[in-house]
Amino acid sequence: MVLRKPDAKASSLSSMLTKETIKLGVRARDWRDAVREAGRLLVDSGGAEERYIEAMIAMVEEIGPYIVIAPGVALPHARPEDGVKRPCLSLLMLDPAIGFGNEHNDPVSLVIAFGAPESQKHLDALRDVARLLEDSERLERLRSAASADEVLEVVSAARY
Repeated sequence: MVLRKPDAKASSLSSMLTKETIKLGVRARDWRDAVREAGRLLVDSGGAEERYIEAMIAMVEEIGPYIVIAPGVALPHARPEDGVKRPCLSLLMLDPAIGFGNEHNDPVSLVIAFGAPESQKHLDALRDVARLLEDSERLERLRSAASADEVLEVVSAARY
């Protein structure tokens, strides 16, 4: 039997994302509903306080749909002081895709909400999400995943 040391370069996303924080085939009425659904997974997992959900929505209402970072992908988040308890991540696959108000990247089908209790962890999580989304093959596999296990397989296969 060969024991393997944990890969120091393994994605921090794979350590934050769990079956309980993944939901596929979500029907959302609008972008707020999608953000609330993604935020609910963060709260239910113990990663964020209830107020974090509304803080994510308030950020978009204040700044605009900046969270739609790529075609079909939204990354809702708020400030660490808005109720994050520990690093957390949720992933929703919307069906059907919905508009978030971003003329260049709508409609959105993939919503990845996250929270980090400190600025550096916040930036690290953003970096890891960006690297995952830059990999067109992995992104396509993520979009076509039929189960939470498949999502976890795609995310855990990513090395940064």
